[in-house]
Amino acid sequence: MLSITSQYLARYRRLDAGDGTPVLLPVTGAQRRFALVRAMDPAGRPDLVPMFFAFPRGTVDPVRLAAAANRLAARHPVLRGRPAVLRGTPVLRLERPQVPVTRPACAPGEDAATVLRRALGQWTPDGSPLRLFLVPDGPEGTEEVLAVVLDHSACDGQSLARIVGELGAGHDEGPGADGPSPADVAAELTAYREAVLGQLEAEERAGAPEAMAYWGDRLRTVREQAPVARPEPLSPGALPTGSAGLRMPAPPDGVPFPELLNAARAAAAVLYGAGHVVPLGYPWGGRPAGAAPVLGCFLNTVVFPTATGDDTPGASATAAAWWDDLDHAATPFDAVVHAARAAGSGWSGRLDGMLTVDDSRRHPPLRLGGVTGREIHVDGRAVRGPFAVSVTQGPELRLHMVWDRAVLPDNTAESAFTALADAVRTPAPTAG
Repeated sequence: MLSITSQYLARYRRLDAGDGTPVLLPVTGAQRRFALVRAMDPAGRPDLVPMFFAFPRGTVDPVRLAAAANRLAARHPVLRGRPAVLRGTPVLRLERPQVPVTRPACAPGEDAATVLRRALGQWTPDGSPLRLFLVPDGPEGTEEVLAVVLDHSACDGQSLARIVGELGAGHDEGPGADGPSPADVAAELTAYREAVLGQLEAEERAGAPEAMAYWGDRLRTVREQAPVARPEPLSPGALPTGSAGLRMPAPPDGVPFPELLNAARAAAAVLYGAGHVVPLGYPWGGRPAGAAPVLGCFLNTVVFPTATGDDTPGASATAAAWWDDLDHAATPFDAVVHAARAAGSGWSGRLDGMLTVDDSRRHPPLRLGGVTGREIHVDGRAVRGPFAVSVTQGPELRLHMVWDRAVLPDNTAESAFTALADAVRTPAPTAG
């Protein structure tokens, strides 16, 4: 029986006549997942990746910024691609670059965070996967916050650094600068197509029967534990998500990922109780071997079956299981869900939590007109799942947890964050 990826590749190849008209690009397994999750969301919400930078007012020239953003989109196919489904096959259809620079209206007394939360909540599925928002902030509007926002289906962590660097350079070149040449555009298009096809070939190999058997056995006992959203509305003015954060000195080599998984398990135990196997997800991946550093989404979401309770495995057992998972981490998410259900799990594919880890030292600052933007955080944005943990490793260690207030009460979530932070401060002892 053909794997999910093999079936997708066969359908895609029947669509693409090879003459370039219309230009239809294949999508990775991660992009398929984002499209499916959006389709299943009652509100049709996308997964967004925003970056927020504060500048002194007047630093950002909207005309220069728009020109730079559209040159950027002209160069990189994924930034001018639009998701489409042709004869039941997900693809990207290329269109002209149309990156908007929006200055949302601010009501009296509103700060930039409030305005940006509203703007992102109104994101429509049609349109550019890259959008820019410029909002005044600070006492008497002495600062402006520039939000650089991408649909997650168009980017991963490696993409963000290149986008920030090229956007800043393009802003300083001015609106009259030449865009990429037709030869450069064609070369980038070829590189993107080859990278995605290489990714799909890797996913096809990773969907072999042995991998499906591995994930079926691994996830056989997984069930979602998060309660359904409460029907009663939040109080007027309340943000849809709660959050908690903590900064602490960072170990010289960072916190090992298995210890972070165990910390997320400690939080899940508080949220959902002991004696369960909770599906937690984390992004993992990279470009196929030999692929050009094209922009796009090459991150799979790997599922970690997290047992809750006092008798759960220690750090060494978690590490061993995690290393085994990484041997099968290229199996696309939809195939993993299929494997789990075929093995008898009742898991629907919804995740009860997400863990992301980032190295802040890999993030170049956005620099416009000789001024370096101050990266800031905007809390209160909608979260896809019941809870999500982000860990930023750099000169200091930053823990941040958000939760859906329609699902999880604040007091329980805050206790879960305390358990998370305590586990990071005091790693579980290794066996042996």
